[in-house]
Amino acid sequence: MSQRSDFEGVRARGPGGGGLEGARIIALVGPTGVGKTELALEVAERLGAEIVNADSRQVYRYLDIGSAKPTAAQRATVPHHVLDVVDPDEPFDCARYRRLALDAIAAIQARGRRVLLVGGTGLYLKVLTGGLCAAPPRDASLRARLNAEEDAAPGCLHRRLQELDPPAAARLHPHDRTRLVRAVEVALLTGRRISDWQASHRFAEHALSVTMIGLTLERAVLYERIDRRCKAMIDAGLVDEVRSVWQRGFGPHLAPLRSIGYREIGGHLRGETDLQTAVEQMARATRHLAKRQLTWFRAVPDLHWCGARSSADEIVAIAAS
Repeated sequence: MSQRSDFEGVRARGPGGGGLEGARIIALVGPTGVGKTELALEVAERLGAEIVNADSRQVYRYLDIGSAKPTAAQRATVPHHVLDVVDPDEPFDCARYRRLALDAIAAIQARGRRVLLVGGTGLYLKVLTGGLCAAPPRDASLRARLNAEEDAAPGCLHRRLQELDPPAAARLHPHDRTRLVRAVEVALLTGRRISDWQASHRFAEHALSVTMIGLTLERAVLYERIDRRCKAMIDAGLVDEVRSVWQRGFGPHLAPLRSIGYREIGGHLRGETDLQTAVEQMARATRHLAKRQLTWFRAVPDLHWCGARSSADEIVAIAAS
C-alpha cells in the first residue's frame, strides 16, 4: 500500500457524509515534557499534515506559557486546530472537544491534507476515537454545591466517590476535581455509577482509524526535563501570565486556573508561598501528572512506543508500517 493511501484513507465528505468513517489518522501522544510539540512539527512537515490539539488545557485562551502551548512561530510553521477555542470561564467538556476535533479533521482531509493528533489528554483521544458514553447532562446547582464542599474540605469528593463508585475512585486521582465532580454528579443524579455507564459503552464506536504512537523516555531523564521546563516557564513570564489572566477577570477559582502551574503560581501571588517553593510544587505535580499519563497510555491497545529521541523519519516509518 502506498504511503498516501495508508494515511489518507476515506476522505471527509462534510456534514452527514460519513467521510470520517475509517479515515487514517496519526496520533503522537505521551507524558507532559517528553517532547511531543517539537517532534510533531517535524513529522507534520514531512507528511504535509496539520495538527489537531489533544491537550485539555491548550483549548483555553490566555493560558499559553503554563499549558506549554505551541508558540505563534510554531503555529505559523504548521497549521494547528482546537487551540484557543474558549475563555477560561467557559464550560468545556469531552463532547465539545469531540465536535470541534471532528470538524477540524473533516476540514483538513477535505483540503487533501493529513491529520496529526498531538497531546497527552488520554480521555480526549479516547472519546475522539471511541465515541461518547451516554450520561445525564450537567446540573449546575449540584456542581456548585460539590465544588463548594471540596473547597471547604479538600479530599471529600474522592472519599465520597469511594463510597458511591469504588472503581471510578480507584481510577481517578484525588486532585482531579473535574472528573471527580462529574462522577459524583452522575451517581447522585441517576443512582448508577459512572463506571457502569462507561463499561456498557466501552468507547467502542471506532469512528476513526488512528495509528497511535507514544513517546517515552527514561523516568529520570523525563523528570529532569520537567524540572527544567518548569523553571523555563518562570523565565518565560508565567507569573505575569497568571497575574494578567486574573486581571482579565478570570479568577483562581476557575477549573483551568486550578490546574498545574496556575494553581501553584496563584498561591505564590496570594502570598501563600515564595516563588521557589511554588516552582518546586509545580514540578512535583507535573511529575505526578506524567506518571499518570504513562499509566493511561500503557493501557491503550495497539499503541506503538518509541523513544522520544527518535527522528521524524522514524516516526513516519512507524506510522506507515
